[in-house]
Amino acid sequence: MPRRANIACLGAGRMGRGIAVAFAYAGHAVTMIDIKPRSAEDFARLEADALGEVGRTFASLSKLGLLSATDVDPLIARVSVVSASQSGAALSEAGIVFEGVPEVVELKREVLGAASAQIGPDTIIASTTSTILVDDLSGAIVNPRRFLNVHWLNPAYLIPLVEVSPGKLTDPVIVDEVKALLEGIGKVPVVCAATPGFIVPRIQALAMNEAARMVEEGVASAEEIDKAIRLGFGFRYAVLGLLEFIDWGGGDILYYASRYLESALGSDRYRAPEVISRNMQEGRIGLRTGAGFLDYSGLDVDAYRAKRLQAMVDLLRHFDLARPPVLDRN
Repeated sequence: MPRRANIACLGAGRMGRGIAVAFAYAGHAVTMIDIKPRSAEDFARLEADALGEVGRTFASLSKLGLLSATDVDPLIARVSVVSASQSGAALSEAGIVFEGVPEVVELKREVLGAASAQIGPDTIIASTTSTILVDDLSGAIVNPRRFLNVHWLNPAYLIPLVEVSPGKLTDPVIVDEVKALLEGIGKVPVVCAATPGFIVPRIQALAMNEAARMVEEGVASAEEIDKAIRLGFGFRYAVLGLLEFIDWGGGDILYYASRYLESALGSDRYRAPEVISRNMQEGRIGLRTGAGFLDYSGLDVDAYRAKRLQAMVDLLRHFDLARPPVLDRN
């Protein structure tokens, strides 16, 4: 795929617009394709709305210091919107096509199938869904070996992470090409199996439901729970991954804490998975035994700890919570 391949987005809604901003910012020409039949007047309104939002997004990024005000118009000029009847050129010239239409299986299959019949033989086609698996859609694709799921987190132009989920028929070479493309625009791709929720939505659904449940149970107010998440839960996991954090403290701590919560709250949703018990039996407790979910053999543990703690101190400064020590001076 060329270094600055043309990008096509099926759909000119929120996801298409966010992806357009991300790629245009990184030097790519992007065409958003309207998939609905509309009158000329209705299409003109959609085009103005889509490009207007793209422009406002770039203007806001300028105010935030990511680009200068003089950069805004040249970046907007890289983005265009076309109707479905005019999509042929955009699809045939694209290096990759991102589908971002509503989460309806039959609609996605229809749109993806029609688009895959018009793209070039070397073009990659990707669905941005996190709720419909690639293998449930691949049957509609003309060349399914070049098809996969590429799930962006909103706002797509800011969040670094992008989840890449290949299907049974996806060529591994395509996965590498997509990863290289995303890394080329400053994103951080992670590859995961075709399973409901992928990584982030699956974990965040549990966390969000538990937070809502605590409000319902009167554990704390919404404001207090969100404060705890931002300055406790989120603070640590901005530096340490969830599995890394288990290793940091030790998998045995999670094992016993899970048993207590399961009993005290009377719910098996806190039950530790078998891998926690298995790791303990095998001596894979975490950092202090040299292995857990991650392998720490040969690691300079002191340097590793110092680096992670430095990142936490930097976060304290970001939240304006770093304070000097209180010293008694005579």
